[in-house]
Amino acid sequence: MVDGSTKVIAEGVDDEPTEANRRLFDGRTYFLVAAFSAIYAFFHLAALNGLSIYEWTGIRIPFLPSFPMETWNFRIVHIAGALILGFTLYSARSFSGDGEKQPLSKVLDIIVYLALLPALYAMWTAGKIANMIGNGVQWNGISPEFVNLEVYHFGTPLLLATAIGIVVGWLRKRERGQVAIADILLSLCGVAVAVYLITIFGTLMRNSTGTPFAPIGMSLAAVAGVALIMELTRRVAGLALIVIAGVFLVYVFTGEMLPGFLNAPDIAWTRFFSQVYTDAGILGPTTAVSSTYIILFIIFAAFLQASKVGDYFVNFAFAAAGRARGGPAKVAIFASGLMGMINGTSAGNVVATGSLTIPLMKKVGYHRKTAGAVEAAASTGGQIMPPIMGAGAFIMAEITGIPYTDIAIAAIIPAILYFVSIYFMVDFEAAKLGMRGMREDELPKFRDMIKQVFLFIPIIILIAALFMGYSVIRAGALATASAAVVSWLTPYRMGLRSIIKAFEMAGIMSVQIIAVCACAGIIVGVISLTGVGARFSSVLLGLAEASQLLALFFAMCIAILLGMGMPTTAAYAVAASVVAPGLVQLGIPQLTAHFFVFYFAVVSAITPPVALASYAAAGISGANPMETSVASFKIGISAFIVPFMFFYNGAILMDGTWPEIIRAGVTAIFGVFLLSSGVQGWFVGSRVAWFMRLGLILAALCMIAGGLISDLVGIGAAIVLFFVQRTFKPAADAQITVSGSD
Repeated sequence: MVDGSTKVIAEGVDDEPTEANRRLFDGRTYFLVAAFSAIYAFFHLAALNGLSIYEWTGIRIPFLPSFPMETWNFRIVHIAGALILGFTLYSARSFSGDGEKQPLSKVLDIIVYLALLPALYAMWTAGKIANMIGNGVQWNGISPEFVNLEVYHFGTPLLLATAIGIVVGWLRKRERGQVAIADILLSLCGVAVAVYLITIFGTLMRNSTGTPFAPIGMSLAAVAGVALIMELTRRVAGLALIVIAGVFLVYVFTGEMLPGFLNAPDIAWTRFFSQVYTDAGILGPTTAVSSTYIILFIIFAAFLQASKVGDYFVNFAFAAAGRARGGPAKVAIFASGLMGMINGTSAGNVVATGSLTIPLMKKVGYHRKTAGAVEAAASTGGQIMPPIMGAGAFIMAEITGIPYTDIAIAAIIPAILYFVSIYFMVDFEAAKLGMRGMREDELPKFRDMIKQVFLFIPIIILIAALFMGYSVIRAGALATASAAVVSWLTPYRMGLRSIIKAFEMAGIMSVQIIAVCACAGIIVGVISLTGVGARFSSVLLGLAEASQLLALFFAMCIAILLGMGMPTTAAYAVAASVVAPGLVQLGIPQLTAHFFVFYFAVVSAITPPVALASYAAAGISGANPMETSVASFKIGISAFIVPFMFFYNGAILMDGTWPEIIRAGVTAIFGVFLLSSGVQGWFVGSRVAWFMRLGLILAALCMIAGGLISDLVGIGAAIVLFFVQRTFKPAADAQITVSGSD
């Protein structure tokens, strides 16, 4: 609520928003979809924790897979399940045009029903191949008999059905409460791809990927699989990632014609596609993380939602910070950091918490674009907040081999710098505008919130388990179980029905991130197979000969460009493949290089001109999206400077002695204070002139640089500026504030 006469009590802030193309079911259809979603999520929890059906029931069922499954098979099933669930839940287009007439609807229906036949035939052929191999047939990629079976009886029907399903799914009229036949067709194609690949990868032919001896069916299945993944990604994440993936795919077959470092060897389509659906591409690091850590923490987040912990986080933030000047903005920083850390998506977190905080910020005096910008910047910061850091920390651990706990520890000071900077920015903005905090009677009682502080126990258990040496998977499972136990101390007790509901929500919530990670795997596969990443590294090395700072700036621009319009996990995965290896070759430590790339992949969500988090916030605040993205860029300005601190001062990432780390942290915090003062034009309780602002920014950069001499210069400059402001009180120039005027 935002009415000043009543208390602000957060309710439903962590409920999942309904997308414009999301189907809403009821009755038997809802039950079937919910059951599949819950089973899909529980399957991962069981597989990751090494459970088996026998351990649960005492009954051995021969045709069910034992857990833990073979790695590639597990990832193939992981993607196939997401395709089925995704095509069931998400229509090819939004439902805004439900009333439009379609004169060709009957023709399209006939086409798609006929296309079910080749899809089923491809599935039957995949099963036949599995049966033949199971009976001892030695499969190979060159025998005419096998080639004929794979091309004409499996691949061609599969590709035909896939193409028809995608095209008709787009053209055919949509009904929100029903699954389209075209999407059932695409689900069948996804199953056919999975059955064939699991069968072939279970033979010696697994070692032939990327060679002339790979079965042609492997390439055909991969073509269909890539098309299905890209279509689902388009439905759940928009066109940005699809366009980038499409450019990379075109590059595979045109790279030989390009000049300079973009020149790539000629790669046959069969060679490329026989390898892209392996751990060199789609089944590689991105899917490895989405099928383990990410889905596990999505289940954890779903349990927190079911027990209403998200509501508590926001109410706690209001009780703690709501009375400060510009209170709702400071609440947004606290609440969005907590929520964004768990849900792993900047734009999604904006929608969740921003629906409450943005109207309240406008109510106390913030311009609507500033209200949206604060929420966007705070929600984006959740991706760098340890210990969970959205999903980025897990992908970084998978790619680099650095222990997850080391990554979480290294992220502490940078996260503090980011949120402290945003706090200063909104506080100075509130001071300039003379804002008040919220009244006592408008807020939840802090003493009531303290009585429920036990709701933080699942987070505490997660952190404690990680630092006690438990694996990330086991720690996540313990935290998930504790969320259910803790709920028994609240009105929202989780019984069997609530637990099943939580698994259902987890399955639905996982679809977007799984599709995005699989699609990012396509790009990673292109980079790996064409060698463009290595050639990009040579370009960075060439720039570094002139200036390392120039090379870092170039790497920053590439990381931001790759991340524009993409979810954080995909943005980092792609940038880590293209940019990070070059930084490592410059002599930058691996952890520093990957954190540098990760930060800029994250802040691409608030970087104009394509800023997903800012656009989502603008949709709630009613402000111009571009103005909101520019304002969020200003508010999160420190995030564009902090990564350069990693390069100049490793103590920021906890690499050094404790005195070095403490000095680096304290001076950097003072530096971002000066930076915020300079950007906002507010210092020692009053507005400042333009030359004072410039001096504050220069002093901040000296403090941020991290050296002892530069720190002393920065402190000296700050002292001089303090006395100039207090003694001479130079007149402040007319300035355009971040907020503007409504």
